[in-house]
Amino acid sequence: MNSRANQLQAFDRLLTIMDELREQCPWDKKQTMESLRHLTIEETYELGDAILDNDLEEIKKEVGDLMLHLVFYAKIGSETNSFDIADVCNSICEKLIHRHPHIYGDVKVEDEEEVKRNWEKLKLKEGKISVLEGVPISLPALVKANRIQDKVAGVGFDWEKPEQVWEKVEEELEEFKTEVAKNDIDKMESEFGDVLFSMVNYARFLNINPENALERTNKKFSKRFQYLESKAKDLNKDLKDMTLSEMDIFWEEAKKI
Repeated sequence: MNSRANQLQAFDRLLTIMDELREQCPWDKKQTMESLRHLTIEETYELGDAILDNDLEEIKKEVGDLMLHLVFYAKIGSETNSFDIADVCNSICEKLIHRHPHIYGDVKVEDEEEVKRNWEKLKLKEGKISVLEGVPISLPALVKANRIQDKVAGVGFDWEKPEQVWEKVEEELEEFKTEVAKNDIDKMESEFGDVLFSMVNYARFLNINPENALERTNKKFSKRFQYLESKAKDLNKDLKDMTLSEMDIFWEEAKKI
């Protein structure tokens, strides 16, 4: 691994290149925080994919892409004297020191959960009106549900045992089935949302990340379906002309791969 001096030198190199690109490259000169926003989101998802694939080489590349974006935002901020990369780094350093009194102060904690509870209490002391203020509005719904539950659990609003959460799941499923029987689309959607929310909560109690779990299933399904497509192509058949029984043979084969 590189020494701290080499790490700092590499980061300085990135800052220098960013300065040069912003000054000389037509595309880089044109960018704004708003124009970069959707690209940053895309890069974050690409990093997430690499992490799920456990592809360390790809993770390294995607961390670099994301780091470039962060340096880019700091560079743009410096051009209006709003903030620069030093301000960004010092700001997060101060926050980390303040939020970790069990490391930088005399507070004692027993475990990870107590750290999380203290974190949320400190944020409220900093002037936040709600513990939910830190949940981005634009988060995907599944991720947002998990973050909401995690946040409120940090201040003690939580179930005590997984069994209690599962009872809630079953309760919500029954309510959903009732609305399905009535065929009321609006109420069905509302109750289905409750089912998903309670399942996310149950996953949290089992230390399962629901976003990762669902994405693993997405990848698994896609791989099996693409195998099915390839087998149909080998037979010069179109999937829509195959029976479910025919497709199921290849689906079962795909599950063994």
